[in-house]
Parts: sequence; structure tokens; C-alpha cells
Amino acid sequence: MRTRNAITYTRYHTSASCFPRYSSYSPMGQADTKPRKKVTIQTLRNLYRKGEPIAALTAYDYPSGLVADAAGMVVVLVGDSLAMVAMGMEDTNEVTMEEMLVHCRSVSRAVKSAFLIADLPFGSYEVSPEQAVVSSLKMIKEGGARAAGIPVMAHIGLTPQRQHSLGGFRVQAKSVAGAAQLLRDVIAVQDAGAFMILVEAVPAEVAALITKRLCVPTIGIEAGNGCSEQVLVQGDVVGNFPLGRDLPRFVKTYADVWGEMIRGIGQYRCDVKSSEFPSEFTYNQAFPQQNPTEFQRLVERSAEGNDEPYY
Repeated sequence: MRTRNAITYTRYHTSASCFPRYSSYSPMGQADTKPRKKVTIQTLRNLYRKGEPIAALTAYDYPSGLVADAAGMVVVLVGDSLAMVAMGMEDTNEVTMEEMLVHCRSVSRAVKSAFLIADLPFGSYEVSPEQAVVSSLKMIKEGGARAAGIPVMAHIGLTPQRQHSLGGFRVQAKSVAGAAQLLRDVIAVQDAGAFMILVEAVPAEVAALITKRLCVPTIGIEAGNGCSEQVLVQGDVVGNFPLGRDLPRFVKTYADVWGEMIRGIGQYRCDVKSSEFPSEFTYNQAFPQQNPTEFQRLVERSAEGNDEPYY
């Protein structure tokens, strides 16, 4: 039993069999949560008609997908933001289709209930509609996404793949002309068949107006409270980033995962240096029947080629 920041928890190590698992490589397993019905496009439409706000979150690998699904996320997004958040790249344009597929497959193995959406990365759809279709089908078949181009979730406002041509990461549609053009754009993509529209870095009033004019859900990030859904980057939500990071103003952080990881890993390092780890409790490999001293003597003699009978 351990206590951290007034949160008490117990960690049990179990195995599928009655025998302990000695390998240092073991499956992560599944979260012990009540099963939910699988979220479909129809589920999202029903929630939209009821006016029920929907929480969405990014995930980039098996553990982050597992925790997002276990926490009850309705939508999980494998965003191309993983280029910067999970791969250390400078911007989203660097990530490739093959890299997106690897991450999407990892998340799809974990997500059993939430609706899984994947971004098409820069360079995978701009050449022609045919290229976009091929890339979308590949993401669905090989990545395990349930929405990737087919069906389409459109992205308007600040599109990070075009941040250089947009003058950087800036709020869009701040003028009457800009807002009117954005409204025309969203109506066009809705009429083209988009089942959902991501609205990023748009004034709250403009995002609310767009949401009211559409017949499909909007999912907002830095777009105010008037959108049908909200999405954030998982690392921002749980505080998995170093101190001093320039966090976007619209983000709300609910935990300090980075601090807890530093604390836990630091304690492990200290325990190793002080020889407190491994202990007899943590290292419980079965030892042969011989007396330890006699066992060592026999091993040394055998290694030297001086075998003698032993039982």
C-alpha cells in the first residue's frame, strides 16, 4: 500500500496462471473497467442531437490509448500532433504515413469502445482525390482507425500542416471577411459529406455560429465552449511535460504525471544505489534445494571442469 498526494493505491501483480511470471517483458494487459458499448458514428449523431457535450482526447501508443478508453473517452484521436508530442519533431509536417500507421495500430489494439479517428499526415492526400482515397483506405485497413478520410472528419481554422503559410500558430477568422469565408468552407465540407468538423483556433463566437449553422457535430480545440465536442492533447491534460514548458493558454491540466514519473524513477534509482532494490520480497526466484554456500562451491567446481556427483 502506497500513498502519494493523498491518493492511496495498491498495486497487485497477477498472472494468467497460478505460477509467477519471471520474464521482465510482460503484456500490459487490459484495464479493469466496466465494458462499454462500442461508439459508432450513429452514437455520435445521437449525442449530437441530444445536445450532450462530448469529450475527446489524443492517444499515440498502446498505454495512452488504453487509459483514454478506460477513462471513458467517447472519441480518441491519433493526431499528427504525435510528430511533436511523441516523436520530438519540430512540426507536424515531418511525420510520415508509415509512422502514423505504426502509432495508429498501437492505439487501435488498446481502444475497444471509443470511436477511433486518425489524421492523414501532410503529403498523403494533397496531390489528388485518388491519393486521398488510397491513403484513407490504408489507414483504415492497416492502422485500425474507424474514421480516416472515409468517413471524413474535416479540419478548419488553424490547420497546423499549413501553419507556415498561415503566419504561424495564430487564431483564424478574426475578421468579418475571415469568419464569412470560414462559414462558407464548413458548409462546403458538410455538403461534401463530412460527418464531423474539427474547429481549431477560432474565436468562440465564430465557432458557436458555425456549430449552430451545421447539421453535423463540431469538435473544438481553442474554439470556445460552443462546439459540440472538445479535444485536447493527452499529455497536456495529465501534465506529462517538463516544468517551464510554454503551455497553450486554452489548455487545462488536471494532473502531474511528469512530476510523479520523476519522483518514482528517482526513488528507484535511490533504492538501487542503497541496495534496497531488489529485495527478497521483490526477487523471489526459486532457489535449488542445496545450502547456498554448498551450491556455489559445486557451481565453481563444475565451471572449472571438476564435476562431482550432487543432488
